[in-house]
Amino acid sequence: MRVEKLRKQSDSAILRCVLSAFTIAFLIGAICAPDRSEMLSGLWRILTKPSLLTKDYFFIEIGSISGAMLNAALVGAVCCLMMFLPGAVVGSGTVAAYMLTVGYCSYGINLLTILPFILGTFVYSLIKKQPFGKFINFAMFSTALAPLISEVLFRYPATEVHNVTALGVLLAIVIGIVVSVSMPALCAQSQAFHKGYDLYNAGPAAGFLCMLIFAIMYKTLGFEAPAIAATLGEGNRLFCNVFAITCLVLCLIFGCILNGGFKGYKGLFLDSGYKVDFVSKYGVGPTLLNMGVYGLFIVAYYNLIGSKFTGATFGAIWCMLAFCAGGATPLNVLPIMIGYFIGSLFGVSAINAQGIIVGLCYASGLAPVSGQYGPIAGIVAGLLHYCLVTSVPAFHGGFNLYNGGFTCGIIAFVLVPILGIFFKSKDEKLAK
Repeated sequence: MRVEKLRKQSDSAILRCVLSAFTIAFLIGAICAPDRSEMLSGLWRILTKPSLLTKDYFFIEIGSISGAMLNAALVGAVCCLMMFLPGAVVGSGTVAAYMLTVGYCSYGINLLTILPFILGTFVYSLIKKQPFGKFINFAMFSTALAPLISEVLFRYPATEVHNVTALGVLLAIVIGIVVSVSMPALCAQSQAFHKGYDLYNAGPAAGFLCMLIFAIMYKTLGFEAPAIAATLGEGNRLFCNVFAITCLVLCLIFGCILNGGFKGYKGLFLDSGYKVDFVSKYGVGPTLLNMGVYGLFIVAYYNLIGSKFTGATFGAIWCMLAFCAGGATPLNVLPIMIGYFIGSLFGVSAINAQGIIVGLCYASGLAPVSGQYGPIAGIVAGLLHYCLVTSVPAFHGGFNLYNGGFTCGIIAFVLVPILGIFFKSKDEKLAK
C-alpha cells in the first residue's frame, strides 16, 4: 500500500525527496569521514580561500574530506530549500542544476560563494515580476562562476590572499547580479550555438560570460591574473568508493521499487539523448534506475583506470550524474570515453590524470553526438574534447567551473555541422 501511494506522488515531489536524500547523505558522509575532527576547520579553510580551477577541497591545506562533505550538505540544503518555494517545479533541469552545484562543492563552490548568485536571481525575479521559485535552476547554474566570487573577496586586485574588504563584498554582489540576470538569456541562446548537442547547456553561456568579465577585470584594467594551477592531494579511495556506491545502489533500489523492476529502462538506455527529458518521456522510476546504473558505471570506470579519488574526481562523479535525467546513458557516453582513451595513447596526459578525468566528466555532455550519429562520431567527439579541454581555461582565467561544458559547446559548434553534411542523424533515418 505504501509503495502504491509513493508511486502516485508527482514526479516533482519524488525528485525533491531524492535530492533531499542526497543532501542528507553528504551530511552523513561528513560525520563518517576519516578526518571528521577536521570538519569545521576544513570548512573554514574552504570558505576563506580563492577557488580558481582546480582546488582540491579534500586536501588538508585547502579543506578536508569531512569539511568538503559538510560544504556539500550545506549547499545542497540551500538548493533543496529553494525547491520548496512557490513557483518551483522540480524536473530534469533541477536534477542537473543540483548535481552540478553539489558536485563542485568538493573543488570550487562553497556556501559563501553561492550567496551572490541567489541574490542576483532574486533581483532577476523582481525585474521579471515572477516568483523567485521559477528561476531556481538558473540560481544554481550561475554558480559556475563561483571562483570569481572567492577571488574578489580574498585576493583581487592584489596577487596575494587578503582578508575580506568592502570593495570585495561590493564586487561580489555586482558580479552575482550581473551573472544571474544574464544567464537565462544566454542559456536560451546556447541552444542555437550547439544545436542541442551539448547537454551542459549552461557551459557555453557561463564560458562566454566569464571570458568577458575576465577580460574586463584583468586585461582591460591591467591587473595581473592569478596563475592557473591545480592543487591536488592524494584523496581517499576507500571512503569515496563506499560513499558513492552506497548512494548509487540505494538510488537503484528506489528506482526499482518505483518502477516495479527494470521494465521500461531498455528504451531509456537505447535513447539517443538528443533534446530529451527522461523524466517526462520515461517516468521518474526509469530515470532513477539510469542514475544508479550510470553512476555505478562511472565509479567502475574510475577504479578500472586507477584514478585517485580526490575532491576533483569525486565531485566529477556527481557532475556526470547531472544529466542522467536529461540525455546521458552508459551507452551513449561509452564512445566518448573511448575517444578519451585514444587521446591518452598519443597525448602527454595519461587517461587517469586528474585534469583528464575531470575533463571527461564534461565530455559526457557530447553524448547526443554518439546517440544521433553513432559511436564513431562519439569517439571523434571525445578525442577532440581531450585535445581542447586543457587549453580553454586560458580564455576565462580558470574562473569558469563549467570549463568542460564550455569545451563541449565549442566541439559541437564545429563538429555537428560537418557531420550533418555527410551523414544522417538517427532522427533523420527514423523519419524516412
